[in-house]
Amino acid sequence: MADAEVNKQLGNADRDLVALGIATAAIILFVATGSSVVPKAIDAVFSDGHAPDHLLINALLLNVVLIIFGWRRYRELQAEISERRRAEGLARELAEIDPLTSCLNRRSMKSATEALCEDASIRGRAVAYCMIDLDNFKQINDMHGHSVGDAVLVELAKRIEAQLPKDASLARLGGDEFAFITSYEAGNRDRVDDLVVRLFEQIALPFEQEEVTIDTTISIGVATDHDGTEFHSELAAPNSLMQRADIAMYTAKKQGKNRYFWFEPTMENELRFRNELEAGIRRGITAGEFVPYYEQQVDLESGELVGFEMLARWRSDQMGIVSPEIFIPIAEEIGLITQLSDQLMDQALVDASAWDESLTLSINISPIQLRDPWFAQKLLKLLVTHNFPAQRLEVEITESCLHENIGMVRSIITSLRNQGVSISLDDFGTGYSSLEQLRTLPFDRLKIDRSFVSELKEPSGTSKIVDAIVSLGRGLNLPITAEGIEDEAILKALKAMGKLKGQGYLYGQPESGEQVRERLALAGKLMTNSANATNNIQDPNTVEIEAMLAKTVNL
Repeated sequence: MADAEVNKQLGNADRDLVALGIATAAIILFVATGSSVVPKAIDAVFSDGHAPDHLLINALLLNVVLIIFGWRRYRELQAEISERRRAEGLARELAEIDPLTSCLNRRSMKSATEALCEDASIRGRAVAYCMIDLDNFKQINDMHGHSVGDAVLVELAKRIEAQLPKDASLARLGGDEFAFITSYEAGNRDRVDDLVVRLFEQIALPFEQEEVTIDTTISIGVATDHDGTEFHSELAAPNSLMQRADIAMYTAKKQGKNRYFWFEPTMENELRFRNELEAGIRRGITAGEFVPYYEQQVDLESGELVGFEMLARWRSDQMGIVSPEIFIPIAEEIGLITQLSDQLMDQALVDASAWDESLTLSINISPIQLRDPWFAQKLLKLLVTHNFPAQRLEVEITESCLHENIGMVRSIITSLRNQGVSISLDDFGTGYSSLEQLRTLPFDRLKIDRSFVSELKEPSGTSKIVDAIVSLGRGLNLPITAEGIEDEAILKALKAMGKLKGQGYLYGQPESGEQVRERLALAGKLMTNSANATNNIQDPNTVEIEAMLAKTVNL
């Protein structure tokens, strides 16, 4: 409506009657006046006749001025209208075209989708809407800068467009997310599959940008307006196509990236459940629904309780007790793992402060937390807040943490160990740690993953991997903890390997803080009142940590 009004105004300006009227009237008067003045002027010059009337001469000159003014005004108006039309055209183009890649943008993709769906319906063809997302694009920007990231997006758009059929439309919807829509013969999805496979082959080729070679992958989701060979009008709406393609792409991301999926109705249910989990996690953190549970750690040789490992549990009002295998990955993805872990560690230190001082507390650290250069200082500050001895705390990190930023991880480990905190390498053997990392990083303990320990319950009662890890630990002078001790056969096999620490369901299921307190009270392993009074006097190591933190703040 607005564009039509602007065009109407420009059209009226293009036919400016005032300027044209002035010029036309001036020309008519010029002809009339000139027909009287010019002959007399010629007669006066060449035949000594009477000179023309001065009033007529002035009128003639005025007509000349009016003609020049009117014509000039008309030309200026034409130039202004031409410039305005060019500017309006450029504005419309900018409103419809992505300025970086010259693809359509999200706004214009909707109208392009409607047009193609209408044309495909007339011709009896199906429509495929494909969402494309560049995997790990943020890392490209972080490592190489946004200029390289932009260049990759431009090259990506060119590679995609080069593979698309003539009737296809390509759009950049935002960031590193692209979409294209194309038609195909109903019931012949293979044509779309072939196109997607070609796209994967093209994107697999390295991106050469500013003397940097970048290898990347894409994830694709595909939706259609047909159910088999049957057309469904409700599936053809642009928003519906985009939403279902986006869900399919999300599934591809969750399944490991560098792959594609056609939309299936079950995906929508899974996404809805995922959204409910995300909302539940946010509410749960605010409501304090995440609580620490504790698994016993035992000296296998003596059978004596030596500590507990803190495990996260979600006591959801709606879903009951939720396993960490479900909510931890989601909390990491939505950026809430640090807040969640801080709550758990805070409560765990409160609980562990009441235990006998001979018992240790082990906590697991997410790789995301180790990306924070201030993590060590935050954890040490938490120890000071609770006056908890650093020597009683053991931090467990997984092997996957070592492959992201080894320099920062080394700095964090060193800072914690300098204050007396022990560092364990968790799930050893599952993350491809190198011997060089074990030699150079200051670990205090290795933990054998339960998947290897479970092999000990086989009839042979042996596991070459467990034997090798124990021998490696002995050679590096690193104590060993075995996870997943579930029966006497496993326990017997581990005892034969030497002095180890172990944990598992053989010693009981993980327990809440209240249950652990009851267990320790019966065993006489709670702090006595006198011990608590002594504990309230700051430990020298705690004073040292406070001094270190104060120095860090001043820096």
